[in-house]
Amino acid sequence: MEQAMTPEEIKEQRPYLDWSLTEHEYNYIADSLLHRLPNYTETGLFAAMWSEHCSYKKSKPVLRLFPNSGPRVLQGPGEGAGVVDIDDGQAVVFKAESHNHPTTVEPYQGAATGVGGILRDIFSMGARPIASLDSLHFGEIKDDATMRYKAEQTVKGVGDYGNCMGIPTIGGETTFDPCYAGNILLNAFSLGIMDQADMKRGNASGVGNAVMYVGAKTGRDGIHGATFASKDFSAEHATQRSAVQVGDPFMEKLLMEACLEVIRQHPYWLVGIQDMGAAGIVSSSAEMASEGKSGMDLNLDLVPQREPGMSAYEIMLSESQERMLLCVEKGHEKDVQQIFAKYELEAVVIGRITAGGQYVLHHDGQIVCDIPVHTLVDDVLEEPSAEKRPVRLSEATPAPVPVVTDALATLKQILQQPTVASARYFTQQYDSQVRTSTVVGPGSDAGVLRVRGTEKGLAMTTDGNGRFVYLDPYVGGIRAVAEAAANIVAAGAEPLAITDCLNYGDPNDPEIFWELHHSVKGMADACRELETPVVSGNVSLYNENNGQAIHPTSMVGMVGLIHDIQRVVTIKAANAGDRVYLLGKIGDDFAGSEVQKMLDGDISGTLSPVDIKEVHAHLKDLLAAEQAGLVNSAHDISEGGLGACLSEVLFGTGLGMDLNFGKMSTAQLFAEPANCFVITVAPENQQEIEQRLGDWAQLAGEVTADGRLKVALSNQELVADVSELETLYEEAIPCLMKSKA
Repeated sequence: MEQAMTPEEIKEQRPYLDWSLTEHEYNYIADSLLHRLPNYTETGLFAAMWSEHCSYKKSKPVLRLFPNSGPRVLQGPGEGAGVVDIDDGQAVVFKAESHNHPTTVEPYQGAATGVGGILRDIFSMGARPIASLDSLHFGEIKDDATMRYKAEQTVKGVGDYGNCMGIPTIGGETTFDPCYAGNILLNAFSLGIMDQADMKRGNASGVGNAVMYVGAKTGRDGIHGATFASKDFSAEHATQRSAVQVGDPFMEKLLMEACLEVIRQHPYWLVGIQDMGAAGIVSSSAEMASEGKSGMDLNLDLVPQREPGMSAYEIMLSESQERMLLCVEKGHEKDVQQIFAKYELEAVVIGRITAGGQYVLHHDGQIVCDIPVHTLVDDVLEEPSAEKRPVRLSEATPAPVPVVTDALATLKQILQQPTVASARYFTQQYDSQVRTSTVVGPGSDAGVLRVRGTEKGLAMTTDGNGRFVYLDPYVGGIRAVAEAAANIVAAGAEPLAITDCLNYGDPNDPEIFWELHHSVKGMADACRELETPVVSGNVSLYNENNGQAIHPTSMVGMVGLIHDIQRVVTIKAANAGDRVYLLGKIGDDFAGSEVQKMLDGDISGTLSPVDIKEVHAHLKDLLAAEQAGLVNSAHDISEGGLGACLSEVLFGTGLGMDLNFGKMSTAQLFAEPANCFVITVAPENQQEIEQRLGDWAQLAGEVTADGRLKVALSNQELVADVSELETLYEEAIPCLMKSKA
């Protein structure tokens, strides 16, 4: 059997190449780190821990560009999740993770376990998860029954897991583009809250302290999931379900409650805690030992197993779900077991902390691994990557101005594009109100929760437009962060920090690595200016199918603080007679826009530069006006342009608008500029809002009671029945999803 391969046979037959370990790496491990040939189990452990998914060996040099610290940052990258101070001794804990390849192969379980994994990252820090968001990117669903099935099952997986856990999904984004047809993206975001005194880390230290395995039994699902996510996706992997985990949200709910009880009621029993995520037991145990500058001795015969005859290799690399690893003070093992027994969960001592830094594994009475911990975690060879500007970006070319002869007909078409249309068909499968703290749910710029027992609120959003990054990685990176900040400020919140999921193709392609490098540079520059450090995140590379890469998709998850929840702002117009303002100037910003894709079937052109300092100044002015109670509604202009933005402000209100944009062309109604908003203001606040916002604000008209959208443009007037537009907007995705074609 394969597990019986000798070290010499491994060297000769090179099975590690299928596990994404290169021959150079293997030789370095054998010759420079171990000074001997690694055995089969050891080789598998190195392959998993040195995979891009676990080690970030290619992306680390780029990730160092991000700012990670700030006056509110309590924990940045390197732990289960980022932790940010929200005053009053409280902290918000959040992170985003990708689960792209598993979701492409097995949409329901891939999505469900993606949600489960990110929730464990949150409560491993000592926080109770209170909200989830997602960022979903699919191929086109029109005329593609397979993609409709994948979209349906992905959403069902997200909804079922979150709903069973009792955690509301309060926002997110869903986009559709042909580039995701062979490799869909599932980015899951979770946020929790805790007292700062309860914060825990993934640390294993103290000679003689116990290493305890808690939660579900280990099976053969998800073996080499980390390496599966660290290589190109192709048709041969289309049914590779063995690399996909199977989730049990009811088990996770029990696990969460047991862990939080230990963390909060018995903090001195617990030295450290970590989720068994990518690469299973090996990643959690080795990373915890490395963090604690300790050794670890584990007996794999003691690991709870649900399948007979599992090898050491399988036990260590399984990514079975709903499992955690704890380092417990010696003498309190039975105390911890009693708590987990109350929840009918396994809690088993599988090893001890040792001095000297060796990582030793026993199985079937034999030592199957004996290597220094640092070789797995700290000695990973960073891989320098060649870079080359993509040929398509060799010359700056302005996007052609689309020919729009009928503004109303085009608006109706735009509102039915899946990326613009209402996502209610999907989001209604999520419980967004459970635990009754939701103030603003799906369908707004940002989801908002109240912080119970305080006057505070938390706003959160996920945003990622791969088309912009594809056309200009640097400017696209800036826009990704600026769009997230715009959504947070539109809700009346102060942006605090971000998490990210960086979804790209094969980094061995110099053009793709160039995209990664320059988009991260743009994101980092924006984060520094906006004072929103990156406190956690995830890199997902090799998102390709048969050599065709996705658009480089930089997903930004941003969190903001609302100091007075009574000042929360929504996107909906509130009162007839309110003044309507356009904030910002709209030009010919058509590169990567929905109208360009809709009319031309493709995207092209160079993005307009973004002055991030100016963006920051404007956002601060808008936020101050909101906090002063001067703004009744705010909505940023994004997909679908001003036309879609105005429509969304009116949907569900029964109101209309009478507006005059006499210098704006018909096409510009659908342009997608950065740093532009539509706000509504009570008449008595008109003078003050104009004084505060200055030339950035253009009075366009007022809200009316007649339910009609009237927009005067330079060459025609648009007059629309808002209820008719809303019907098209709401029914577009349900009609496509129920299509027989």
